[in-house]
Amino acid sequence: METKRLFDEDVMQKSCTAEVLNCESYKDGYAIVLDQTVFFPEGGGQLSDTGTLSVGEKKIRVLHVHEKNGCVFHETKEPLEIGAQVTAELDWTVRFDHMQQHCGEHMLSYAFFKLFGAHNVGFHMTADMVGIDLDKEMTWEQALEAERFTNRQIQEDHAIATKLVPAEEAAKMHLRKFNDKLTGMLRIVSVEGSDSCTCCGTHPTSSGMVGLVKIFKVEKHKEGSRISFLCGREALERVESYMLAALEASNLLSIKETDLPEGVARLQQEKKEIGERLTECTGKLLDYRLAEMQQHPETTQNGAKKFVFTEADMTPKEAKVLMKRLGEIPEAFAAIFYRSGERINYMFAASEGCDLNCQQVIRTVNEAFGGRGGGRPNSCQGSGAYEENWQEKAKNLMAGI
Repeated sequence: METKRLFDEDVMQKSCTAEVLNCESYKDGYAIVLDQTVFFPEGGGQLSDTGTLSVGEKKIRVLHVHEKNGCVFHETKEPLEIGAQVTAELDWTVRFDHMQQHCGEHMLSYAFFKLFGAHNVGFHMTADMVGIDLDKEMTWEQALEAERFTNRQIQEDHAIATKLVPAEEAAKMHLRKFNDKLTGMLRIVSVEGSDSCTCCGTHPTSSGMVGLVKIFKVEKHKEGSRISFLCGREALERVESYMLAALEASNLLSIKETDLPEGVARLQQEKKEIGERLTECTGKLLDYRLAEMQQHPETTQNGAKKFVFTEADMTPKEAKVLMKRLGEIPEAFAAIFYRSGERINYMFAASEGCDLNCQQVIRTVNEAFGGRGGGRPNSCQGSGAYEENWQEKAKNLMAGI
């Protein structure tokens, strides 16, 4: 039941008529095999096509396509009768996007190879980004040079050809890369005057159809680099979104788009200075509250001094500093509760001369807040789920200590 792969003969064909050879249950739907198809099955790093299968007025979605032992399986939510004549039609925007990304990947890989001797050792295509892994570490300057080289070749609109050749013949060709373990008939994709390598994916008929290549990230990966990029329509839309974001940010800061890095750096410095001043002011406020509490301290049931804080806007760093100061008060028990997002963090300490066991305290608090935490007899910390009345609940729990 091998499926005739029409996309190998004419990559620009958008639809075809076909006969249903088989329909079987698959995952939470069905896998339908046709005698021929325009749908490319996921493979070689390229995502599968999507589209529809129509029988008369009935039209069902093809959500994913895979291949096994020469059969192309069209994954759907609904079944079709064996022997039915169907019209298979691609989501052409999806197919063309995939062709642009895959061909752009070939041409960009060739640029890194030709300019810097870097080999593509990995290819990744997702719905959001395309990536290649190179066996050499690349700088941003080198990546942009490769990008410019690729875009020139795209603009020159070179012809793209595919052909099937025996593995023995392919091994003698001037290919960018070749796996000598491959056997049988191999599919060679060649961009005139540019890249040539084995590939099972779909590509446009000329390089100009790729539109453009735009690199968005260059990062170290293992012993080389990972280059993240997009091509064609997806690259243009991503650049447009970045441009609009830059325009909005520059308007908010009343600066030129090209001055955004300096503007952001200035904001970070101002934020740092404000944070330092806020920390200083918060510290002074806590000093005042602590001094006031020490004049008329609450006491535990066994007579030790007791200091309880329930803070809605305290940071972990501020809580740590406060607990350190509370721990220096002799014969005292200290409890700090503060909110962190959708969690309530809590800390307990018993200073020298206080025989209260913090492990017993946190077990009670964990149970009340559905939390987790622990520590030593004189020091414990943990966190539980946020509740609207968490401050009142915490105070009531500590009232019984």
